[in-house]
Amino acid sequence: MSIKVDEKSWRKAILGLVLALAEIIRDAVEIQGMKRMEKGSLTDEEMERFGSALMELNDALEQIKKEQGVTEVVAQLRNGLDDIVDDSVNKIANPERWCEEFEKQVEKIGIQE
Repeated sequence: MSIKVDEKSWRKAILGLVLALAEIIRDAVEIQGMKRMEKGSLTDEEMERFGSALMELNDALEQIKKEQGVTEVVAQLRNGLDDIVDDSVNKIANPERWCEEFEKQVEKIGIQE
């Protein structure tokens, strides 16, 4: 993942990272909430409060991104982080792929067994 950041934009980069992480946490909470709803372990009132809280959080995140002009930075960070996670999960789920990539790197740098 490569993002061009000059010294003048460090504030936006850090804010973008914080907001990207907040979005990731929001997504994880939403997934867990949906699982609880599907299992029937939330009352109607709890589901209503949960949905309202998620909407308020989403609105607040969107407003901050817009006001601070970091919408694109957050999107870039999310894409990069998503790619890293997807690649890591894929390597765990498909160890053969990881072995193939490792062998390619060994060949590339010329290590012999």
